[in-house]
Amino acid sequence: MLDQYRAHVSERAAQGVPPLPLEAEQMSALCELLKNPPAGEEEFLLSLLRDRVPPGVDQAAYVKADFLTAVAKGEAKTPLVAPVEAVNLLGTMMGGYNVGSLVELLKSDDAALATAATTALKKTLLVYDAFHDVEELAAAGNANAQQVMQAWADAEWFTSRPTLAEEIIVSVFKVPGETNTDDLSPATHATTRPDIPLHAMAMLETRQPGSLETIAELKQKGHPIAYVGDVVGTGSSRKSAINSVLWHLG
Repeated sequence: MLDQYRAHVSERAAQGVPPLPLEAEQMSALCELLKNPPAGEEEFLLSLLRDRVPPGVDQAAYVKADFLTAVAKGEAKTPLVAPVEAVNLLGTMMGGYNVGSLVELLKSDDAALATAATTALKKTLLVYDAFHDVEELAAAGNANAQQVMQAWADAEWFTSRPTLAEEIIVSVFKVPGETNTDDLSPATHATTRPDIPLHAMAMLETRQPGSLETIAELKQKGHPIAYVGDVVGTGSSRKSAINSVLWHLG
């Protein structure tokens, strides 16, 4: 699995884009490697677990959440991830398949695990119906659930973030006239739209050739980049168009 993944990384690098996220089958193989890591591959395996699995309800995320939950409960073991760290990693998955496990861990007899789950849920917003599960636990007297409910009420996920700067200096990337969504997300490359980094390589290729090189030069100034045009965003491919802009400008 690792050899195949490294070959994939090299292939994507040649295209100027990062590797694709792990798929469910690759994630399953990674879990097995984590249980008995090959010598010298420990940091690489951890980086794949932390950074190369899509969050939310992707099938690879399901495998990741299931594995980390098992580690947290002591049902699976890896020398690379302690139970508390497994809970912390669950907390980085934003929502989806991790939420049920984190709610369950609020009731853990292990104070360290329960505290880690509490901290994770305080900054997790995409909980959907699990909100009512936390609400019921809080009403039943679970102190950890009560802390989570209070943190949500206080919007700690927002207030804990850095204060917005009084002044923001930007570098302007200007595209005169009108930019439509086909300029940003060309229909001729429609088949690559799910692959955001690869599809973004075609942004403005016809409307304003050389734009990506200009953006790369502007980034060297060290400031955020502001896209400026007379009219921006007309057209129907808005989602893929904004994906391309976000990929290049953040």
